[in-house]
Amino acid sequence: MDQVKAMRVFVRIYERSSFTLAAEDLNMPRATLTHTLNQFEAWLGVRLLERSTRKVRPTLDGEAYYPRCVQLLAELEEAELAFRGVAPKGKLRVDLHGTQARYFVIPALPQFMARYPEIELFISEADRFVDLIAEGVDCVLRSGTLADSSLIGRRVANLRQITCASPGYLRQYGEPKSLDDLKHHRAVNYVSRTTAKLYPFEFMVDGELKEVPIGGTLSVSGAEIYAASAIAGLGLIQCPHYRMEEPIRQGLMQEVLTATPPPSMPVSVLYPHNRLMSPRVRVFVDWVAEVFAQAR
Repeated sequence: MDQVKAMRVFVRIYERSSFTLAAEDLNMPRATLTHTLNQFEAWLGVRLLERSTRKVRPTLDGEAYYPRCVQLLAELEEAELAFRGVAPKGKLRVDLHGTQARYFVIPALPQFMARYPEIELFISEADRFVDLIAEGVDCVLRSGTLADSSLIGRRVANLRQITCASPGYLRQYGEPKSLDDLKHHRAVNYVSRTTAKLYPFEFMVDGELKEVPIGGTLSVSGAEIYAASAIAGLGLIQCPHYRMEEPIRQGLMQEVLTATPPPSMPVSVLYPHNRLMSPRVRVFVDWVAEVFAQAR
């Protein structure tokens, strides 16, 4: 029995809670995957997973064995790459924030794939919470402050943000010269898909963060709709400068309140805390940091 292969099978079934999804991830027939796990459990003398027609869940022994397997597999991969002098290889699943992927990551992606031709990359797009373990995702690129304690990561950028509106909106409501003027203005409010709450408008005033509520009758969820609503003249928004750089150049948008800008937006690559960073994830994180550094 190939013990390393069996450990990989167990780890993937544990993480996906499904024999079918694990078989797809590992590109193995489901029957082969089931046989491998059965052999592994017989060899260990314990049952690692409880199977039912609806769900797969770990036993107490499986819960205890999983983190050890994850660590051993990562260390084996690290040792193989170090002593054989080979580049990282295998499947890497990442989830990206849509606009950051379009503006920064995807245009530079040919460099990464040329540098690491043995890595098979699968990319999905979301700005929602992703359960990395359950969905089989290795890492995610996200904006904002890290709140999920089950994830750790590396900050790769701090993006400058601006407050802006369309010229048409500013002709109708006037250009705000101070935060006090905002009580006479309207906002396109952005709703968090995670909490269903509105993101507040934030301004840095003499080094201190100040939140200012701005009235409005339009709330949206989605970066593209948010930007399009502002360009259509429906209200003030706050967003990263890169997102509005071209519309501002074209005269479709105008930055306002430049003396009291929003705080910068942190961007991080996140991965589960209960596993070592694999060589594939490490080189991807390093490369993303390079991409954002070159874009500044």
